[in-house]
Amino acid sequence: MRTLVLNASYEPLAVVSFRRAVMLVMHGKAAVLAQDEEHPVCAASGQWPRPSVILLHRYVRAPHTRPVPVTRRGVLRRDEHRCAYCGAHATTIDHVVPRSRGGAGSWENLVACCLRCNNRKSDATLAELGWELRSAPTRPGGRGWIIGGFERPLPEWGAYLAA
Repeated sequence: MRTLVLNASYEPLAVVSFRRAVMLVMHGKAAVLAQDEEHPVCAASGQWPRPSVILLHRYVRAPHTRPVPVTRRGVLRRDEHRCAYCGAHATTIDHVVPRSRGGAGSWENLVACCLRCNNRKSDATLAELGWELRSAPTRPGGRGWIIGGFERPLPEWGAYLAA
């Protein structure tokens, strides 16, 4: 189970495990705003609702300028697991300009790709094959990319992630 952590200004700050959230609440550093009644936290001394959203008592200054690292998982997520060439379900990533021809491992050169298209493209360029990209690959941005865990929000987080 995951817990959404809100800064003192009610802006989403992070997604943490429920254990970390319980520790923040128990040490008086956060307050519970929403809780999961169906899956309580059980201990020797009692049973409590599991926190789903907590609010920090003190404002934490979060860095928002760091770049999003390039990862296979991130490329697939950015392209919504759809092949950049045919639109089928993608399980691999492909360099638009092959590495052997000077292509970099950057957000602008990596796309999600199905296994069939990846094997057909091999070490060729798009011009050689006569292929086109469905959309140009770009560097992702936004809070969901800087802070992990926002890609699969829980229903009770909706009111806090609206902005």
